[in-house]
Amino acid sequence: MKTNKITNDNSVKAATRRWAPLFLGPVVIAFIIGFVWPFIQGIWLSLCNFRLISDAEFIGFENYLKALQDASFRHAFWYTALFAIVSLVLINVLAFAVAYALTQSIKGSNLFRTVFFMPNLIGGIVLGYIWSMIFDGILSRWSTSILLNSKFGFWGLIILMCWQQIGYMMIIYIAGLQNVPGEMLEAACIDGASRWQTLFKVTIPNVMPSITICMFLSLTNGFKLFDQNLALTGGQPFNIQPDGTSIKTTEMLALNIFNTFYGSSSSSQGVAQAKAVIFFILVAGLGLAQLAYTRKKEVQQ
Repeated sequence: MKTNKITNDNSVKAATRRWAPLFLGPVVIAFIIGFVWPFIQGIWLSLCNFRLISDAEFIGFENYLKALQDASFRHAFWYTALFAIVSLVLINVLAFAVAYALTQSIKGSNLFRTVFFMPNLIGGIVLGYIWSMIFDGILSRWSTSILLNSKFGFWGLIILMCWQQIGYMMIIYIAGLQNVPGEMLEAACIDGASRWQTLFKVTIPNVMPSITICMFLSLTNGFKLFDQNLALTGGQPFNIQPDGTSIKTTEMLALNIFNTFYGSSSSSQGVAQAKAVIFFILVAGLGLAQLAYTRKKEVQQ
């Protein structure tokens, strides 16, 4: 019996090795064509001055110097960083609170889960225009608009992002909360732990894998935000600098790269491509650092 089992396992492994290239080959080819090659080409173009790819002229790191010297790019970086931090905290705290409440055997929890998740199904452009009308309707009482005040624009983006993302993160947190060992909760109750002690000493440490995922998603989504920013504020209002240039005060990194690429300068495409490479390194670095830090906090069950 044992010999037959070993023989069958070896046959399965041999068949897997034989047929794996047939199934993995198209995926690998599509990945190379759709991601690896455009990524390499993008890095090359960031070192060139071009209008068309066929006319690319190598100029070294000049585009990167122009990108780092661009005041609007630096403003967009700090604005995006602040937005990502605030949205990360609010989204995760509120999503965890909602998930925790909906796992306490309350009536209609499935209906509430559906209602909270539904905003995530709406496209970012549509959400941006919907909330733009909502905010302008509210702010019309003070004879102002979300496009005329950068503080309104910032918090408008925060509210929009929270409304869209909380339901999605809630589902992940609910999955994590449902996997907390019941024996641990019972032991904490028997030992006389309060609800808050159980939450912070038992529940949250066991939900750290979900926290890791949700923090990664909310952090990267905050930095990559584009369509909501474009539809809600378009980067407005403007702030005129002493040298005559203007900075869009609610413009985030992705929108800044987009506006740079379609700018009027002959070198705008190359500078935008350099900004895109810097943007990629920034988001990838922060995402990996966050994953490495929060994974150390995970409890091995």
